[in-house]
Amino acid sequence: MKYGILDIARVVRSKNSGPFELVLDIMFKDHKIFETLRETKQINKELIAAAYRLTPEDIHNIVWFAPAHAVKVVMHRRIVSGAPGDSDVYGAQQHAPLLGLTFEL
Repeated sequence: MKYGILDIARVVRSKNSGPFELVLDIMFKDHKIFETLRETKQINKELIAAAYRLTPEDIHNIVWFAPAHAVKVVMHRRIVSGAPGDSDVYGAQQHAPLLGLTFEL
């Protein structure tokens, strides 16, 4: 069965990791969901790159953190924080593309 990210996560957020990178945090509702997604590799560089219209090489790291039932994605920031054209200096509104993702559990 497919589930939307808001069905399986209690926190979905984004923030800057310096002026050149964004961090996406997803904290899942329980350990079973976390383990299923980690083991099946449904969250991967290709999925995130497609959601953000980037290349997989622009996804710098995916870190799974079991104590918090969370995954952290570090990725390239298209526009440097604070540069002309940047509409989100803090990177706090960049999680929206994650909201359309679905996962098989």
